[in-house]
Amino acid sequence: MTPAVRPSNPRFSSGPCAKRPGWSLDALSGASLGRSHRSKDGKAKLGEVIERSRSILGIPSDYRIGIVPASDTGAVEMAMWSLLGARGVDMLAWESFGKGWITDVAKQLKLEDVRCLEADYGEIVDLAQVDCDRDVVFTWNGTTSGARVPNGDWIPADRAGLTICDATSAVFAMDLPFKKLDVITWSWQKVLGGEGAHGMIVLSPRAVERLESYTPSWPLPKIFRLTKGGKLIEGVFKGETINTPSMLCVEDALDSLRWAESVGGLTGLMARSEANLEAVSEWVGDSDWVDFLVSDPAIRSATSICLKFVDPWFQSLSTDEQAAIAKAVAKQVEDADAGYDLGGYRDAPPGLRLWGGSTVELADMQALLPWLDWAFEQVKSQKAAA
Repeated sequence: MTPAVRPSNPRFSSGPCAKRPGWSLDALSGASLGRSHRSKDGKAKLGEVIERSRSILGIPSDYRIGIVPASDTGAVEMAMWSLLGARGVDMLAWESFGKGWITDVAKQLKLEDVRCLEADYGEIVDLAQVDCDRDVVFTWNGTTSGARVPNGDWIPADRAGLTICDATSAVFAMDLPFKKLDVITWSWQKVLGGEGAHGMIVLSPRAVERLESYTPSWPLPKIFRLTKGGKLIEGVFKGETINTPSMLCVEDALDSLRWAESVGGLTGLMARSEANLEAVSEWVGDSDWVDFLVSDPAIRSATSICLKFVDPWFQSLSTDEQAAIAKAVAKQVEDADAGYDLGGYRDAPPGLRLWGGSTVELADMQALLPWLDWAFEQVKSQKAAA
């Protein structure tokens, strides 16, 4: 039967993600519009984003935090192009974005001493094989696979290399061991439910030392330059952005950060996300047609929750047919206004992907799940009748 209750907010996209509960355009009324971002007011708001982020996440006081262009992608690219090449690098990948960073390092930067450790969707690499005396580039949480690093125990405190962590779908929803990480990047559009195009980059003292002592052999575009005359451009980490930011997006980020504080900071945000994962886990446990793409609960994401179809009928289909069925199920739910943007990532195995980040209400996640059962049965029946 058609479920009786729809989610109040049917937005489950993995980016841009759902706005925080109760959000409206009124939240942006204090935006510093028509003013220079380098004005006193503009720099104050940018600085406030930095300091509220530091406070909520518990980022060490000697780590620099900057707002940079081009979302998380721009922040990761900035880190790789500015820092890599001083020593060998281990590239870790278990989903699409990690594989993209490998392409950049191997084919664009063309580094010679590159070791690639890769795992299939739904798994992560053997972290015991990682050599942290080399530089290491990895995603903490695989947005397209639903697999996350369980902890930072595999990273030694006395490492010689730098750890560069793409944390965009983890930060504000997972407890990151910042002292084990030298570069951390994210965007506002993920767990905070903010707007796109702006990235955040965090640098440890060790990363700053590398920037000031090492000059890459390749030219750096202006938007990647973090040093001048061999010294860190400190203004970047005090709100003086490299390029012009949207002050409307800045105001939205501030609204998200204030909301995060109101729900208990990082502890509250993590609890909200984990509750969404638990709701899906209970539902999957009672299902005979769907399962998690990630079989190991220890590495299962609470934000990008990826599902695979295990129904025997579905398994008997070709890969192309499976992809078509998965899309049809997502479309059935969307056409019913019960859940938007549920399709799995284009490079991932056919399935569904539910964003379970902190801005998604538990009641909405619980209301969505019966619609997935309904949609699968609808599509299966339609195909059988055809």
